[in-house]
Amino acid sequence: MNIAWKEMKKNKGRFLILGSIVFLVSLLTFIISGIANGLSQDNAALIKDLPNGQFYMTKEADETYNLSRINSSTQKKILDKHQNAAAFSIQMGFLNERNHKQRSVAFVTSTESKWFQNVKKGEVVLDRSMEEDGIKIGDTLTNNQYDGKFIVKGFVDHSKYSHAPVAYVNMEDYQEIYRANQMQLIFIPGDSTQGFAGLQAFSKDQFLNAIPSYKAEQMSLNMIIWFLVIISGMLFAIFFYMMNVQKIGLYGILKAIGVKTSTLFKMMWTQMVLITIIALGLSITLSQLFNLAAPEGMPFHLTTENTVQLSIIFLVIGFIGATLSGVQIKKIEPLQAIQQGEG
Repeated sequence: MNIAWKEMKKNKGRFLILGSIVFLVSLLTFIISGIANGLSQDNAALIKDLPNGQFYMTKEADETYNLSRINSSTQKKILDKHQNAAAFSIQMGFLNERNHKQRSVAFVTSTESKWFQNVKKGEVVLDRSMEEDGIKIGDTLTNNQYDGKFIVKGFVDHSKYSHAPVAYVNMEDYQEIYRANQMQLIFIPGDSTQGFAGLQAFSKDQFLNAIPSYKAEQMSLNMIIWFLVIISGMLFAIFFYMMNVQKIGLYGILKAIGVKTSTLFKMMWTQMVLITIIALGLSITLSQLFNLAAPEGMPFHLTTENTVQLSIIFLVIGFIGATLSGVQIKKIEPLQAIQQGEG
């Protein structure tokens, strides 16, 4: 530890450059991770906020919930057997304000359930973001496919689907708008993995990945995150490799006086850990400040769990990169290294 720290003070310029790069890469990674999580919530908070359980749609739908139509007798059989289960449907649509301004929403209806908002005919419960846009309780909204009017009865927090605010409506109103008498999905909370004839089961994660926009969006952002993490590992490998090449003569002398190879590795690992911890500390602080200062409406959500996970990954990748670069240390022969250093 003492040797590692002395070398860092002696060559502080080099280590400062490495630390700055790791700081910038990790900061960018945390910010992109926060955006990925924010977009995930903005895209599918309706599903993500449900407890773990099984989702069912018809096999003929080919994993496309919009094409799923669950037979009413099958639905009744499942709901009678599972008291906490719910049948529900989701469909994108529009609501019109009095001034004819059109709002894109995700219409959601369900059977009586504590997992979804249950509303009376002619009523609608909206995501809180629509209140922030000026809609108030008691306002009347219309839909081109609906003969009546919707009265806004309340708002709920963090209820979005496909980047649109959710609009909970009564089942009869939903059927009138979309001319659909059958529900698309059944949700059974808990660990049940029971199968039903003609239905395909999905866990929550599997169902989220069956949503085309969600899967494509998250896959792209996660690829960027992993690419940045790998870059940080390569930076450590290249940096320490170059440092080790320059110190072959020094390592030869140290080995000649009895310093073990493991001690040299520990020195390198100590330097890697110190640089990474300092860089991560700064990037975590700034990313949390960014979380607080992010513009209103920007989908940014960086959780403590994600921060800890990414920090551990950075440390592991840095350790691997530094270790790979240090393989040459093990091969150094003291006399040969001293002669090479003198030359």
